[in-house]
Amino acid sequence: MVQLGYACINLSLPASPNRGMIKRTFEAKGIKYASELAITNAKTLIELIKWNYRNDINVYRMSSDMVPWMSHYELTDLPDYKQFKNLLHGAGILAKKYKQRISFHPGQFCQLGSVNPDTVTKTLKELRQHAEIMDLMGLPQSNMAKINIHVGNATGGKIAATQRFVENFPLLPDNVKSRLVVENDDKQGLYTVQELYDLVHKPLGIPITFDYLHHFCNPGDLQEQEALELALSTWPCRPCTHYSSSKRLYEDESARLLQHTDYIYEEIKTYGHDIDIVCEVKAKDLAILEYRKQGAREKMLITS
Repeated sequence: MVQLGYACINLSLPASPNRGMIKRTFEAKGIKYASELAITNAKTLIELIKWNYRNDINVYRMSSDMVPWMSHYELTDLPDYKQFKNLLHGAGILAKKYKQRISFHPGQFCQLGSVNPDTVTKTLKELRQHAEIMDLMGLPQSNMAKINIHVGNATGGKIAATQRFVENFPLLPDNVKSRLVVENDDKQGLYTVQELYDLVHKPLGIPITFDYLHHFCNPGDLQEQEALELALSTWPCRPCTHYSSSKRLYEDESARLLQHTDYIYEEIKTYGHDIDIVCEVKAKDLAILEYRKQGAREKMLITS
């Protein structure tokens, strides 16, 4: 069975669990206000998990903005930490009860293979805090609760950059290492599925998240099915992928090729594999619901 999900924002609910603030506000209001937003976000996450269950959506990526500016402090420094911890625990109980797969995708500033030691230090903290949130939810310390990142750079060449990534990997705590996955890139100067397989998966054994649009923009020498199946072969558990179409092809001819569409316009080809798919489309949950309706209409036409 193929399961579709979405990322971060739910457009069917009045709010989503990613309320944040600009740096100037954080500097003015500090960690007390960040704590208040984190509490509100955790409460909204619970409502979102319930909505997902009612609508038969079992794959969801949490927003990294759940705790605003958390890289500037420790989670335990939050004035409302105990309440935050209890809310996350409750969210995790619901997610497990409803068999929902929850993941994270920290931003592009997370570069384990950076040449800048300060960037590596910040990356280690950022990944540790993401795993800490997952642990507070009681999510599995495995790739079923993936923390998805990119290698992020090719400074000095791809071999040198991935070598730094591999060398820094042991610096991560176990609750990050057991969840970490890498994703293929959309830019031709960065990493294809084959390159990630050879340069990251082979030395470390960590899985590759196949991104359909990124492969379309940066395929290397592999066809879509070949690249997908190579990525799927790296997973020790049920694989998870990312999907979107090119906005230029379906919605706006002036858009960049790698921009994501609002909705899903074509059948998602899984080539017979049972996988989870995070749909990185701008209409979020609405796109999933519409895709299902399209499928139901097509099925009715075939059988009528």
